[in-house]
Amino acid sequence: MADTSIRQVLKAKHKAEMRGRSRAERKENRHKSTKIAIFRYAYYAPAFKYLVEQVFDCEYLELPKSTKRTAEMGIQASTDDVCAPFKHMMGDWIEALEMGADIIVQSGGPCRLGYYGEMQEKILRDMGYDFTMLNFSHGIEQGYFGWGKEVIKLVNPDIDIPYGIKQLLAVGHMMSSLDKARDIYMAEGGFEVERGSTKRVWEKMMDSFSVCTNAKEIDAVFTQFKADMRGVERVKPERPIRIGIVGELYTAIDENSNLDLDEKLMGMGVEVHRMLNFTNRYTHYNEENMRRGIAEYVTYDMGPTSTMTLAAAKRYMEDGFDGIIHAKSAGCTPEIDCIPALQRMSEDHHIPVLYLTYDTETSDTGLMTRLEAFYDMLAMKRTKTR
Repeated sequence: MADTSIRQVLKAKHKAEMRGRSRAERKENRHKSTKIAIFRYAYYAPAFKYLVEQVFDCEYLELPKSTKRTAEMGIQASTDDVCAPFKHMMGDWIEALEMGADIIVQSGGPCRLGYYGEMQEKILRDMGYDFTMLNFSHGIEQGYFGWGKEVIKLVNPDIDIPYGIKQLLAVGHMMSSLDKARDIYMAEGGFEVERGSTKRVWEKMMDSFSVCTNAKEIDAVFTQFKADMRGVERVKPERPIRIGIVGELYTAIDENSNLDLDEKLMGMGVEVHRMLNFTNRYTHYNEENMRRGIAEYVTYDMGPTSTMTLAAAKRYMEDGFDGIIHAKSAGCTPEIDCIPALQRMSEDHHIPVLYLTYDTETSDTGLMTRLEAFYDMLAMKRTKTR
């Protein structure tokens, strides 16, 4: 048992429970086999799966790893003037509908992406697809109550509401755990002795999260992840190069959109930090307090994640980070507005900022060249200041 992974334990537990029920009981306790797909986004797939299975009581359609074809389909189905996240979503949904999805989920969002749902739905219908779109921009003025009504109306009218609310809280708990785990992973992953050992721990944790059914199991997986990370042999300098990532919510987090920015930096031996995640943007977010901390640079809220971009950058600079990377999709107006303030911060604190703008044509090789040059500049600056 000591060598058995948490994932294997949880799967065995689930199978035993299912064997213990009659066929009629299994059918009664399972909603119709409605397949729900959510676009690929960062490392949150286990939480999306939990939401669909434990809250919606439906079947989660897991998408395979994104390919060049996925991106091409999204580009062909989109207009040139929309942002890269729009195109990534379209490619994911086309692939999901080809795989038999009945419902696709548009999460809304704090920027104009949240208004794109109707356009995306119309494009997909014009392409001949028959589906239901659960668009969380609908009912947003009513908050969770409005979203709940949309789910009951479009997904499953027989949801056990008290149980669903309890499990919705567990979804938030899993997202928070994933964010904490990612913070550890980015800060420590660049200093492993055996290449790939940290990645294996991460993937084991992701597999284990994907079969959790309650908060207690979520806690057990996170605890095991921390123990496994402590067991990875690493050699970390006393003062490693530290880089903070700021920017637009979708691109700065999603490895498919930013071309594995985290992994590339860790591969150079960098300690990576990113305040921007679901937990900090939605659970702990306080616009007024954050803006007060950057009052010398901005007076008003410029929208979506601009305040967090500037607040995080200022904190990193005050903490003595070596450099900042600002990542955004092409045409992201709020993050474009952040650039003059970031330039002023950079001058005030003498901390360089690398500005990365992504679209669906961004070259992986070109990105790697810019990151290597940025790292070399930081390392030389560090040497000169000793």
